[in-house]
Amino acid sequence: MIRRGNLSPVTLELHMTLNRTRTHLLQALSSSALALTVLCGLSVSVAQASCGFIKDSDERALCRAKERKSSGQCGFIKDRDKKAYCRAITGSGSGQCGFIKNSDLKSRCRAETGSGSGQCGFIKDSDERALCRAKIKKNSSQCGFIKDSDKKAYCRAITGAGSGQCGFIKNSDLKSRCRAEAR
Repeated sequence: MIRRGNLSPVTLELHMTLNRTRTHLLQALSSSALALTVLCGLSVSVAQASCGFIKDSDERALCRAKERKSSGQCGFIKDRDKKAYCRAITGSGSGQCGFIKNSDLKSRCRAETGSGSGQCGFIKDSDERALCRAKIKKNSSQCGFIKDSDKKAYCRAITGAGSGQCGFIKNSDLKSRCRAEAR
Protein backbone atom coordinates (compact mmCIF):
# COMPACT_ATOMS: atom_id res chain seq x y z
CA MET A 1 0.00 0.00 0.00
CA ILE A 2 1.25 3.47 -0.85
CA ARG A 3 1.48 6.06 1.93
CA ARG A 4 -0.10 9.32 0.91
CA GLY A 5 2.30 11.43 2.95
CA ASN A 6 5.22 10.35 0.76
CA LEU A 7 3.55 11.22 -2.56
CA SER A 8 3.52 14.49 -4.45
CA PRO A 9 0.05 15.95 -5.16
CA VAL A 10 0.33 14.94 -8.85
CA THR A 11 1.29 11.36 -7.99
CA LEU A 12 -1.49 11.19 -5.41
CA GLU A 13 -4.05 12.39 -7.98
CA LEU A 14 -2.74 9.86 -10.47
CA HIS A 15 -2.99 7.08 -7.88
CA MET A 16 -6.60 8.03 -7.00
CA THR A 17 -7.54 8.18 -10.71
CA LEU A 18 -6.07 4.72 -11.25
CA ASN A 19 -8.07 3.35 -8.29
CA ARG A 20 -11.30 4.88 -9.67
CA THR A 21 -10.54 3.50 -13.13
CA ARG A 22 -9.82 0.06 -11.69
CA THR A 23 -13.12 0.16 -9.75
CA HIS A 24 -15.06 1.17 -12.88
CA LEU A 25 -13.35 -1.56 -14.89
CA LEU A 26 -14.21 -4.21 -12.32
CA GLN A 27 -17.82 -3.03 -12.23
CA ALA A 28 -18.00 -3.10 -16.02
CA LEU A 29 -16.49 -6.57 -16.15
CA SER A 30 -18.85 -7.94 -13.54
CA SER A 31 -21.90 -6.47 -15.28
CA SER A 32 -20.60 -7.81 -18.62
CA ALA A 33 -20.26 -11.25 -17.07
CA LEU A 34 -23.80 -10.94 -15.72
CA ALA A 35 -25.06 -9.82 -19.12
CA LEU A 36 -23.29 -12.73 -20.78
CA THR A 37 -24.80 -15.15 -18.27
CA VAL A 38 -28.26 -13.68 -18.88
CA LEU A 39 -27.83 -13.82 -22.65
CA CYS A 40 -26.64 -17.42 -22.53
CA GLY A 41 -29.57 -18.33 -20.33
CA LEU A 42 -32.01 -16.62 -22.67
CA SER A 43 -30.65 -18.34 -25.74
CA VAL A 44 -31.45 -21.70 -24.16
CA SER A 45 -35.01 -20.78 -23.26
CA VAL A 46 -36.17 -18.66 -26.21
CA ALA A 47 -38.75 -21.26 -27.24
CA GLN A 48 -40.10 -21.50 -23.69
CA ALA A 49 -40.37 -17.73 -23.48
CA SER A 50 -42.12 -17.47 -26.86
CA CYS A 51 -45.12 -19.46 -25.60
CA GLY A 52 -45.46 -16.99 -22.74
CA PHE A 53 -46.13 -14.16 -25.20
CA ILE A 54 -49.31 -15.82 -26.55
CA LYS A 55 -52.31 -13.87 -25.25
CA ASP A 56 -54.96 -16.57 -25.71
CA SER A 57 -54.68 -18.76 -22.60
CA ASP A 58 -55.77 -21.96 -24.38
CA GLU A 59 -53.24 -21.45 -27.18
CA ARG A 60 -50.52 -20.58 -24.63
CA ALA A 61 -51.14 -23.81 -22.69
CA LEU A 62 -51.22 -25.81 -25.93
CA CYS A 63 -47.92 -24.26 -27.02
CA ARG A 64 -46.31 -25.12 -23.68
CA ALA A 65 -47.64 -28.67 -23.80
CA LYS A 66 -46.20 -29.19 -27.29
CA GLU A 67 -42.92 -27.61 -26.29
CA ARG A 68 -42.53 -29.76 -23.19
CA LYS A 69 -43.99 -32.84 -24.89
CA SER A 70 -46.15 -33.33 -21.83
CA SER A 71 -49.90 -33.32 -21.31
CA GLY A 72 -49.53 -31.53 -17.96
CA GLN A 73 -50.33 -28.16 -19.53
CA CYS A 74 -53.43 -29.54 -21.29
CA GLY A 75 -55.41 -29.31 -18.03
CA PHE A 76 -55.22 -25.51 -18.26
CA ILE A 77 -57.14 -25.49 -21.56
CA LYS A 78 -60.81 -24.54 -21.18
CA ASP A 79 -62.03 -25.48 -24.68
CA ARG A 80 -62.91 -29.21 -24.63
CA ASP A 81 -61.92 -29.82 -28.25
CA LYS A 82 -58.51 -28.18 -27.81
CA LYS A 83 -57.99 -30.04 -24.53
CA ALA A 84 -58.62 -33.42 -26.19
CA TYR A 85 -56.39 -32.40 -29.13
CA CYS A 86 -53.65 -31.37 -26.70
CA ARG A 87 -53.81 -34.67 -24.84
CA ALA A 88 -53.77 -36.64 -28.08
CA ILE A 89 -50.68 -34.98 -29.54
CA THR A 90 -48.72 -34.99 -26.27
CA GLY A 91 -48.84 -38.71 -25.70
CA SER A 92 -52.35 -40.02 -25.03
CA GLY A 93 -52.72 -40.97 -28.68
CA SER A 94 -55.40 -40.84 -31.35
CA GLY A 95 -58.09 -42.21 -29.01
CA GLN A 96 -58.43 -38.67 -27.61
CA CYS A 97 -59.27 -37.36 -31.11
CA GLY A 98 -62.66 -39.10 -30.91
CA PHE A 99 -63.73 -36.64 -28.17
CA ILE A 100 -63.32 -33.67 -30.53
CA LYS A 101 -66.57 -32.29 -32.00
CA ASN A 102 -65.00 -29.83 -34.47
CA SER A 103 -64.52 -31.94 -37.62
CA ASP A 104 -61.51 -29.95 -38.90
CA LEU A 105 -59.67 -30.23 -35.59
CA LYS A 106 -60.60 -33.92 -35.33
CA SER A 107 -59.08 -34.59 -38.78
CA ARG A 108 -55.95 -32.59 -37.91
CA CYS A 109 -55.67 -34.50 -34.63
CA ARG A 110 -55.91 -37.87 -36.36
CA ALA A 111 -53.36 -36.81 -38.97
CA GLU A 112 -50.89 -35.66 -36.31
CA THR A 113 -51.29 -38.77 -34.15
CA GLY A 114 -50.37 -41.29 -36.78
CA SER A 115 -53.21 -41.69 -39.27
CA GLY A 116 -51.23 -39.79 -41.90
CA SER A 117 -51.77 -36.90 -44.26
CA GLY A 118 -54.84 -38.56 -45.78
CA GLN A 119 -56.81 -37.26 -42.79
CA CYS A 120 -55.88 -33.69 -43.80
CA GLY A 121 -58.12 -34.08 -46.87
CA PHE A 122 -61.18 -33.98 -44.60
CA ILE A 123 -60.35 -30.45 -43.39
CA LYS A 124 -62.79 -27.97 -44.98
CA ASP A 125 -60.62 -24.82 -44.74
CA SER A 126 -58.17 -24.93 -47.67
CA ASP A 127 -55.39 -23.06 -45.80
CA GLU A 128 -55.66 -25.38 -42.79
CA ARG A 129 -55.76 -28.42 -45.11
CA ALA A 130 -52.52 -27.36 -46.86
CA LEU A 131 -50.89 -26.52 -43.50
CA CYS A 132 -51.86 -29.95 -42.15
CA ARG A 133 -50.35 -31.71 -45.16
CA ALA A 134 -47.15 -29.66 -44.93
CA LYS A 135 -46.75 -30.46 -41.21
CA ILE A 136 -47.40 -34.17 -41.60
CA LYS A 137 -45.19 -34.59 -44.66
CA LYS A 138 -42.59 -32.18 -43.22
CA ASN A 139 -42.43 -30.60 -46.65
CA SER A 140 -42.87 -26.91 -47.43
CA SER A 141 -44.24 -27.53 -50.95
CA GLN A 142 -47.81 -27.48 -49.57
CA CYS A 143 -47.20 -24.02 -48.02
CA GLY A 144 -47.51 -22.45 -51.49
CA PHE A 145 -51.22 -23.35 -51.52
CA ILE A 146 -51.91 -21.23 -48.43
CA LYS A 147 -53.52 -17.88 -49.22
CA ASP A 148 -53.20 -16.24 -45.78
CA SER A 149 -49.73 -14.64 -45.62
CA ASP A 150 -49.33 -15.22 -41.85
CA LYS A 151 -50.18 -18.92 -42.13
CA LYS A 152 -47.93 -19.26 -45.17
CA ALA A 153 -44.94 -17.79 -43.28
CA TYR A 154 -45.75 -20.02 -40.28
CA CYS A 155 -45.95 -23.06 -42.55
CA ARG A 156 -42.59 -22.31 -44.14
CA ALA A 157 -40.96 -21.72 -40.76
CA ILE A 158 -42.10 -25.00 -39.20
CA THR A 159 -41.37 -27.11 -42.27
CA GLY A 160 -37.72 -26.20 -42.55
CA ALA A 161 -37.16 -22.58 -43.58
CA GLY A 162 -36.49 -21.66 -39.94
CA SER A 163 -37.65 -19.09 -37.45
CA GLY A 164 -36.59 -16.20 -39.70
CA GLN A 165 -39.93 -16.67 -41.47
CA CYS A 166 -41.74 -15.90 -38.21
CA GLY A 167 -40.75 -12.25 -38.54
CA PHE A 168 -43.12 -11.89 -41.49
CA ILE A 169 -46.14 -12.80 -39.36
CA LYS A 170 -48.36 -9.90 -38.24
CA ASN A 171 -50.56 -11.80 -35.77
CA SER A 172 -48.65 -11.65 -32.48
CA ASP A 173 -50.01 -14.96 -31.10
CA LEU A 174 -49.13 -16.86 -34.29
CA LYS A 175 -45.72 -15.17 -34.37
CA SER A 176 -44.98 -16.33 -30.81
CA ARG A 177 -46.23 -19.84 -31.57
CA CYS A 178 -44.08 -19.87 -34.70
CA ARG A 179 -40.96 -18.89 -32.77
CA ALA A 180 -41.65 -21.62 -30.22
CA GLU A 181 -42.16 -24.34 -32.84
CA ALA A 182 -39.61 -23.36 -35.51
CA ARG A 183 -36.26 -24.19 -33.95
